Amino acid sequence: MEVNKETLPKGWTIAKFEDLLDYIQPTNYIVKSTDYKGTYPTPVLTAGKSFIKGYTNETDGIFTKLPTIIFDDFTTATQFVNFPFKVKSSAMKILQPTCDLVNIKLAYYYMQTIHLKGETHKRFWISEYSQIPVPLAPLNEQKRILAKLEQLLTDLDKGIEYLETTKQQLKVYRHAVLKWAFEGNWEIKPLGKVAIVKRGKSKHRPRNAPELFGGKYPFIQTGDVRAANGRVVKEYTETYSEFGLKQSKLWPKGTLCLTIAANIADTAFLGFDACFPDSVVGITSDSNILNLDYVNFYIQKIKQEIEGKASATAQKNINVEFLEALEIPVPNPMQQVKIVHDIESRLSVCEKIEETIENSLQQAEALRLSIIKKAFEGKLVPQDPNDEPAEKLLERIRAAKGNGKPEKKEKAKAEKKVNTTKKKVLVNG
Repeated sequence: MEVNKETLPKGWTIAKFEDLLDYIQPTNYIVKSTDYKGTYPTPVLTAGKSFIKGYTNETDGIFTKLPTIIFDDFTTATQFVNFPFKVKSSAMKILQPTCDLVNIKLAYYYMQTIHLKGETHKRFWISEYSQIPVPLAPLNEQKRILAKLEQLLTDLDKGIEYLETTKQQLKVYRHAVLKWAFEGNWEIKPLGKVAIVKRGKSKHRPRNAPELFGGKYPFIQTGDVRAANGRVVKEYTETYSEFGLKQSKLWPKGTLCLTIAANIADTAFLGFDACFPDSVVGITSDSNILNLDYVNFYIQKIKQEIEGKASATAQKNINVEFLEALEIPVPNPMQQVKIVHDIESRLSVCEKIEETIENSLQQAEALRLSIIKKAFEGKLVPQDPNDEPAEKLLERIRAAKGNGKPEKKEKAKAEKKVNTTKKKVLVNG
């Protein structure tokens, strides 16, 4: 979000994050043991999406100067925290207001509008982030902005919660449809007796040898199967060369792919002839015996059972022998076609609703950012000419900060010097 003083509302000014926030190194608050348990009282935090890594029973080094912001020094991810905690690693800064005149919650919200391109092993707070300009409203207006902003975001979160609940209900419905579809008094047979189940091939080592790639033969992996979400693989990012093809196998369009390592029991059909590695199994069959669409839906029905059995192994995988022995009900071909039709007619409605929900969730996140941006453009609440101008407020903030602890400035200088030395070493090395 660009900040231009000339376009700011009357009475506003521009500060920097270093005017508003001081940092604390997390060293004293790092958890010693990762023996986490849900019954332990103190959360262990990271600034990334996972946020709470676990809970610890350690009683020393708990951060309690709240509220605060935790800032990932490498990715610039942020989290607002208003409960006691410990941290996972030193790759963060704990940010505190420079004085009582600073509204830390508004500073956090403004951070959500900033997107810096991360660089490996670069620490951002001192080098860049602390110098970012921040639009500063008069103190009383900040209070009005925060109240309105949180009201709007609370309403938005309620809408998002409803959409997420509906998503979960659709999952329950999908499981119910699949469960119902396969309830019948049919003969049970091992999958290997009614279909051909073979692992993909990728014999060459190392697997990432450059000579294997860059040709005309599509090469899909477990992630491509997962992305197809039980439907058809229509895209690929890798291709095999002639050399790659020789040490692999080209499977025909329409083959049912099933993942047996990494992500377990994801399925999808090939939308084109393609190669795949031995972490993917190809299933083919005579349609007069076993309909592959029927197999696909049955695998989806028992996916959790398969995943559970895979988790019991050391490498979390399954093998061809397991799949060949997998019991599957086998009605006559006409019944199989009818079952597939019934499932698809019900799930097609479900999928359309899911698509609408996903679009709505994306729009909600865009709306969240739009609301926050409007807050810092002075467009959420009216201005009051009687409010103390923000320039006066900034003067008072800087004066209060100047009367603070000088060792923080020295610490910043020292860290800058260390970073500069490291850069010189890297350049000279």
